[in-house]
Amino acid sequence: MRNAECGMRNKSFNILLLVICHLSLVSDAHAMHISEGLLPLNWSVLWSLIALPFVAFGLSCLKRAAAADLSFKPLAGLLAAAVFIISCMPIPVPLAGTCSHPAGTGISAILLGPGISVLISAAALLIQALFLAHGGLSTLGANILSMGVMGSFAGYLMFKLLRKGNAPLAVAGFFAGLFADWATYITTSAELAAGIRGEAPFLPLFTKILFAFMPTQLPLGILEGAMTAGMIMLLYRKRPDLLVKMKVISAEEMRYSAECEVRSAE
Repeated sequence: MRNAECGMRNKSFNILLLVICHLSLVSDAHAMHISEGLLPLNWSVLWSLIALPFVAFGLSCLKRAAAADLSFKPLAGLLAAAVFIISCMPIPVPLAGTCSHPAGTGISAILLGPGISVLISAAALLIQALFLAHGGLSTLGANILSMGVMGSFAGYLMFKLLRKGNAPLAVAGFFAGLFADWATYITTSAELAAGIRGEAPFLPLFTKILFAFMPTQLPLGILEGAMTAGMIMLLYRKRPDLLVKMKVISAEEMRYSAECEVRSAE
């Protein structure tokens, strides 16, 4: 068990290291997320203070989960690498002073819970700020709040709400990914508008920034929804026991999945 855990941890670290090296060599100098220095100091501090309790909550959730299951930390590491890679696909939005990109927090929130999803988003954002000049240290709190907190909780709550209403797993996964992505960029638009408006009214600037994101973010949200649904359904078909273990589906649903596999094999 310990050897398998070490192997998974090393695999996660190696994937992350390769991606960092690759992106640092070939990526353009577009600032991803909210750029360094774009927000005034008072707003940067405010967003950081709001985000910090969520990061602490995520750390507490991770400690409890890891104490109950030794294989949980390697799994969290793999999903952290996935979030890092998914959110390293920037599409510049010059009018907004930032970039559009998928977030990956929908799938991490569904599988690990929103608290741990916030934590791994914070880790991914910190590495991107330090090594890739994507985002920034002064805007780290704002980026954690938009992508980690709002993205994770929006995706998680949408998934749980739809599943409670007996929505199919694929449909719940799709809308979880969609809302996680769109919640991230609505929050980013609000943070930018609040920080750079000066004496101007908030709402007109917020609306302009939101519309600046739409040509890229609307299709990206749909793409992320499809990606999230696809990953959930892949696990449902191949490893439903993992979804039961992470309380995404019930044991009864896993048995039904196994029966369907048997029927299809016949």
